[in-house]
Amino acid sequence: MAGIGKAIDEIHSLENLAERGTLLCRIHPLAKVLVTLWYLILVMSFDVRDISGLLGMAAYPVILMISGDISVRQALGRVRPILLTVCLIGAANPLFDRAPCLAVGSFTVTSGMLSMAALLLKAGFAVSASYILIASTTMEQICYALRKLHVPRVLVTVFLLIYRYLVLMLKEADRITQAYSLRSPGEKGIRKSAWGPLAGQMLLRSIDRANTVYESMTLRGFRGEFFLRGSFVPLWQSVCYGVLWGGVLLLFRLVPVFELAGRVFMP
Repeated sequence: MAGIGKAIDEIHSLENLAERGTLLCRIHPLAKVLVTLWYLILVMSFDVRDISGLLGMAAYPVILMISGDISVRQALGRVRPILLTVCLIGAANPLFDRAPCLAVGSFTVTSGMLSMAALLLKAGFAVSASYILIASTTMEQICYALRKLHVPRVLVTVFLLIYRYLVLMLKEADRITQAYSLRSPGEKGIRKSAWGPLAGQMLLRSIDRANTVYESMTLRGFRGEFFLRGSFVPLWQSVCYGVLWGGVLLLFRLVPVFELAGRVFMP
């Protein structure tokens, strides 16, 4: 029950982050979506052994978190389950790929170690970029940007409704578990015999509330299209944001920044 309430609070907290008046939040959503997609493509294009080049891509999430006033501690806490899953998957690489790559003193670095490190960095950067987008852009703004990119209207609408109805389902689950605990104060958890009826009741109640929400949306004129609302910076600033980050990220992808810096400062 506490876990469900915490999940609902986390979703509302992300929405509140995206509705702040920071400069990053006021950038046009299409520019932020395009830069995020471009960043993900470039990060995934690195070779598994190009660790030094991949480290240069850390500049994007670091700069945006600082400029957007996004808490690194909260971000790590929210994406921790995804990163732990990636760690478990990548931990098998050193066991299966033991081909030596380079030697650091008496320690031999294998190809599996490099691929594991590259996998962790790619996953960390990709999750960080996605989190920054969600923390600085509301779901309606993201859907608006997707429609501007000519993503099918059905897919965008389903995406939005899943996000909205997820909160409804969590709230219904919270209510049902609270009602069960009040009727069974001496029990720890829910009996297995009650799992089926409670799950069915939660699904029916969620569907009923979802229909009510959708009817309210249609009565207010929703037809599957999204419109941009809110206060944003001038269009030329959003264009500069997209062009500048696009060029900088491409530069970090093509030029080994860390290697060049090492040659300059440590000749």
